Amino acid sequence: MDDAARKALLRRGFALEYATLGWNVAGIVVLALAAVAARSVALAGFGLDSLIEIGASTVVIWELSGTGQRRRQQALRLIGYGFAALAVYLLAQSTVVLATGYHPGHSAVGITWTAVTAAVMFALATGKARTGRALANPVLATEGRVTLIDGILAAAVLLGLALNAALGWWWADPAAGYVLVFYAAREVREIFAGGH
Repeated sequence: MDDAARKALLRRGFALEYATLGWNVAGIVVLALAAVAARSVALAGFGLDSLIEIGASTVVIWELSGTGQRRRQQALRLIGYGFAALAVYLLAQSTVVLATGYHPGHSAVGITWTAVTAAVMFALATGKARTGRALANPVLATEGRVTLIDGILAAAVLLGLALNAALGWWWADPAAGYVLVFYAAREVREIFAGGH
């Protein structure tokens, strides 16, 4: 690959990460308000996932700005630690909600935001995967998988919120939290096992 092509791919990688950052910063505000209003563990967990995605995008921007295997390994570990923290929080919070039988409220804003977020994250993940492969950059490719998981999680949270709103299945909200735990734990295992 010539230098001009590499620079174009790097610019695309930065653009994808900045778009992810912007979306997730807005998402934290929207999700925090919706989670408090509905008292929803799934929305709160998804807001934390947005915070982790912000951290992951920041790590990728830092890694794309430099070079070296050591920097790449540090970047992957930082992303893994963020996912581990998310998994622990969600496991505890979802368990408490199920054990106490707490019934979250409905959130039209949360439903709308998670639906749009799923579509946006799937598009960004596709762009990051292609760009990461073209650059032979495992950090960008891994963060693309993080973004894909973010889209899957948005879909899972959306399902939980919709079931709660439409059918009164209050347990669907913390169940969506457990889905997030599963994906976060899987990503942690793959990162620290060197699977990326």
